[in-house]
Amino acid sequence: MKNITLRTLSKIKQNGDKFACLTAYDSSFAQVVSDAEIEVILVGDSLGMVLQGKSSTVPVTMDDMVYHTRCVAQSRPKSLLISDMPFMSYRTDELAMENATRLMQAGAEVIKLEKSGHIVPTIQRLNDYGIPTCAHIGLAPQQVHKLGGYRVQGREQEQADLMKQEALDLQQAGADLLLIELIPATLAAEICTLVDIPVIGIGAGPDTDGQILVLHDMLGVTPHTPPKFVKNFMPEASSIQQAIELYGQAVRSGRFPAIEHCF
Repeated sequence: MKNITLRTLSKIKQNGDKFACLTAYDSSFAQVVSDAEIEVILVGDSLGMVLQGKSSTVPVTMDDMVYHTRCVAQSRPKSLLISDMPFMSYRTDELAMENATRLMQAGAEVIKLEKSGHIVPTIQRLNDYGIPTCAHIGLAPQQVHKLGGYRVQGREQEQADLMKQEALDLQQAGADLLLIELIPATLAAEICTLVDIPVIGIGAGPDTDGQILVLHDMLGVTPHTPPKFVKNFMPEASSIQQAIELYGQAVRSGRFPAIEHCF
């Protein structure tokens, strides 16, 4: 696999093909994921739950994200490296610039921000300074306490229409990628058609340009009951790398997610 860039993902979308994404939080797993030819690695704030045993992503700090981004980047993966901006790390444009700079200098190639009231102007500001961004809409895990749990978003028409407008506004502001989480598959398909930028889905059906899962979930080592949209690929494999390769193949062929993984 050649080094994956934003341009690579755009060509995949234009060709009507699909790409695979996984989380990774350290150098060793990042190397395995890259060797398995997974196009995108996300250093997710999900590390708070997966590595730190927290009940949500909210306690994750900028120092946590910088440290784990640096660890993943140390393996020099061929996969495109995206890193999460944690809770309240971009509550002002100035803070967003400072913290995005820290992640980029740690090795991130794209910065991911969950939706909030000010995310569009923040995306615009980062874009003006040449910082690539991935905008995250649908379920926003950093707002789990406000939402009252991990609930499917966009089931009501008004909310669905708002989400479609958000996608267009974020693209206009300069977002390079869009990640949509825990929404009905039909709505995800509409959004994917509506925007020109690549769309990554998790719990959003089979029609997005890319799919992402938490690495530990697809390896079956999550301590809690996995969400409906997760598939454990380890029973089909003889090694961790083969399980990851099978996941990538299933995404690109359209076999994953299947109907049982969708809302």
